[in-house]
Amino acid sequence: MKVAIVILNWNGRHLLEEYLPSVIAHSAHEAHIYVADNASTDDSVAFITQHFPQVTCIVNKSNGGYAKGYNDSLKGLSEDLLVLMNSDILTTKDWLKPIIQEFINDDQLGAAQPKILDLKRKTHFEYAGAAGGFLDALGYPFCRGRIFDTVEEDRGQYNDTTPIFWASGACLVVRNELFWKAGALDELFFAHQEEIDLCWRIQAEGFTIKSIGTSAVYHLGGATLEQMNPQKTFLNFRNNLILLLKNVSGLKVWIILFLRMCLDGVAALKFLFEGKSDHFFAILKAHFDFYSKLFLVIQKRRNTKKIRYYSKINTIVWTYFIRKIKHYNELF
Repeated sequence: MKVAIVILNWNGRHLLEEYLPSVIAHSAHEAHIYVADNASTDDSVAFITQHFPQVTCIVNKSNGGYAKGYNDSLKGLSEDLLVLMNSDILTTKDWLKPIIQEFINDDQLGAAQPKILDLKRKTHFEYAGAAGGFLDALGYPFCRGRIFDTVEEDRGQYNDTTPIFWASGACLVVRNELFWKAGALDELFFAHQEEIDLCWRIQAEGFTIKSIGTSAVYHLGGATLEQMNPQKTFLNFRNNLILLLKNVSGLKVWIILFLRMCLDGVAALKFLFEGKSDHFFAILKAHFDFYSKLFLVIQKRRNTKKIRYYSKINTIVWTYFIRKIKHYNELF
């Protein structure tokens, strides 16, 4: 089974210098490594050409974000598996082998991720993906190993291989043919939560998503946008509304969207009272931008296959903030 590791880069020469050597050292025997450059203005491409001749450079004409950047970069690749990897990932020895083996063993496996641990605190999971993601009925994402801002210590509790609802875009492994059959990444998202949308559509095609707990990588996180950057707040709130309208089946989607608008209003006021007015306005901007794209998303909704069940729990907000349940294993 042939594998392509594709690292999307935008002005990240320092990240490539720091983390690309580990990817080469731990993955070169199993995969062909590509760096897809999103029209960087630094010397990323020249640096790769000079220092890593074994890595193939794909140069995109514009910075279309995560979604368009990957769609443009992956079009000419023929490998069986595509690994969409952030440029701030530190790999571990033999991390790729159990993932490849699981795809060989399970022909209904559509996409997967390794355990994603925090490079800044290696004993704990990393916020963006942890040990695999889920959604509650209102569309709030949470992970095995991370619910809202509570991140668990890795004590081996998620070392199993098990179905999940979404795999993290920080290190997402997907079948090449299925990636395109499911419709690739939706470029309307630009960045953030487009991997959840893709995993939703992969499952609508009859395939599963898994976390491979015998594989682990470390993620720096926040290398492109820091966790508390208002632009990240804008993208997360806007894209979650797009995600729901596009994929939730039936008339219930309108009830869910109404409830989310109310809860988003609460979140915006919380930011305002905390003195974070830039995040307050980011949420307002997210909603207005969503409304401006409403008819476009409805058109996408009409052309998107649906699945009946998508949520693992009714409301993670109530469970976390009212019932004070902070860890995934305590949910069920």
